[in-house]
Amino acid sequence: MRITTRQVENAVILAPKGKITIGLGDVALRDAIDEAVQRGASNLLLDFKNVSKMDSSAIGELIAAHNRIAKQGGQLKLMNMPSKLFSVLGATRMVSIFDVLDSEEEALASLQTH
Repeated sequence: MRITTRQVENAVILAPKGKITIGLGDVALRDAIDEAVQRGASNLLLDFKNVSKMDSSAIGELIAAHNRIAKQGGQLKLMNMPSKLFSVLGATRMVSIFDVLDSEEEALASLQTH
């Protein structure tokens, strides 16, 4: 799995590509989020457009990151979530924890309202 990082307005966008599963992408996702936070990012948007699979380890990393960033006064939002990945969040009842937005524009706009 690869993760690209870019700054847009007041947010850092992390765009993983491939599978986020135990041993394949969960640690890479955690490391990318930690690096962004260490560099001062308080608003993180995760772009799931090119993620093909996600398992419970990925959800665990997302929850841990969400809690860590929220404690620091920041926000973690998910965007461009394919329906099969959204259903994984729904099945685990984690969809209520995260803001899941349809597009980058919508995600950036939601940061402006907080």
